[in-house]
Amino acid sequence: MLKVECSALNVSPVAPPVSSLYLHVPFCAHKCEYCAFYSAVPRGELVERYVSALVRELELVAPELKPRTVFFGGGTPSLLTLAQWEKILRTFERLGLLGADEWTVECNPATVSADKAKLLRDFGVNRVSMGVQSLDENLLERLGRIHSREQVFKSFDILRGAGFDNINVDLMFAIPGQTMEIWRRTLAEAAALGSEHLSCYEVIYEEDTPLFEQLKAKEFDVNEELADAMYHELVEVAAKHGFQQYEVANFARDQRVPNAFSPSPLGGERAGVRGELGAWHLAPGIPALACQHNVNYWRGGDYHALGPSAAGYVRGVRTKNWSNTQLYCEQLEKGRRAIESTEQLPPLRRAGETAAFGLRMNAGWPFQQFQTVTGYDLRAEWPAEMGELVALGHAHRDEERFHLTPRGLRFADFAAEKFLR
Repeated sequence: MLKVECSALNVSPVAPPVSSLYLHVPFCAHKCEYCAFYSAVPRGELVERYVSALVRELELVAPELKPRTVFFGGGTPSLLTLAQWEKILRTFERLGLLGADEWTVECNPATVSADKAKLLRDFGVNRVSMGVQSLDENLLERLGRIHSREQVFKSFDILRGAGFDNINVDLMFAIPGQTMEIWRRTLAEAAALGSEHLSCYEVIYEEDTPLFEQLKAKEFDVNEELADAMYHELVEVAAKHGFQQYEVANFARDQRVPNAFSPSPLGGERAGVRGELGAWHLAPGIPALACQHNVNYWRGGDYHALGPSAAGYVRGVRTKNWSNTQLYCEQLEKGRRAIESTEQLPPLRRAGETAAFGLRMNAGWPFQQFQTVTGYDLRAEWPAEMGELVALGHAHRDEERFHLTPRGLRFADFAAEKFLR
């Protein structure tokens, strides 16, 4: 069956292994007001079927994998029970897939426990992304979050106690009802936690979400000037606290916080768990504790993606799984991937997308690196587009590279559109 799948996706079975793996957990205790990702409130039987189906999908792609980065996103991956996590992790062990340089699991502060943190760390998970969003109780309720501010601090301490020395804190700004005073207080408290990474996103009003419907009904207005001021405040405060911006919404330290946690005997016990990040990922302008899984996306790398609605890209072919957990399970129970669609992008179109994603990073695109990745010369294919952005003050170009200015990063989507073919 695996040979059939490879053939169907135009993938050579002797090609180099794929080094990045994304797994989607499509369950949330409550759907947040702003969320457009595929997820649903869990039902016991369906969650068990999903875990078994995910194991089967992992078995199908394992021969093509040698993960350097693994990312469990959602949904809420930490919602899975201890037994469900152990089943997934032991599958990784059985298939020889442990030992990733960076292995991230997204967690909701309300679903972090000491025994779950211990289990994850024991199997080599070495990075946690915690969905905090806000430290203001009223805004947490406004967003439909299930955790309290106190749970954020408690969960952070639990993760440190389990040996996690690479923690990301997710925040949101320009939330309806959020003032600059509240945002400054949140940033100060988040920085005081001493995490290694910050991801801070402006609220986006996606169709088919309660927040979009409220905006459409004129229950509140969008204040663009305030959002812009909040973004600039974020950049300044993050830099003051030792974070280096490396992408529009992402900030990381270049080294771990001294004495950030008590050493735990849990991490690195199993064969093949390397623990520390390898030197493979380091590049100019990218801090050591940047999320390497996401850097791979922005740099046009290959990645397998498993789970309902997951979208992957392997050797020129984009795949998307069904956004229906029951259908996903049914397909895997029949022994085949639950792929809804595949698309082989024309090389120039793919190069344009790679250019657009890569420009979200502060480092932009070194011309030689872009040509190595895509086979195209940025200077030859997009000279007018680069010139327009430079003239607007949104970008800078020199002999070595092209990158967005701070103002250009604030409007990175505008720049990205210029490169899409």
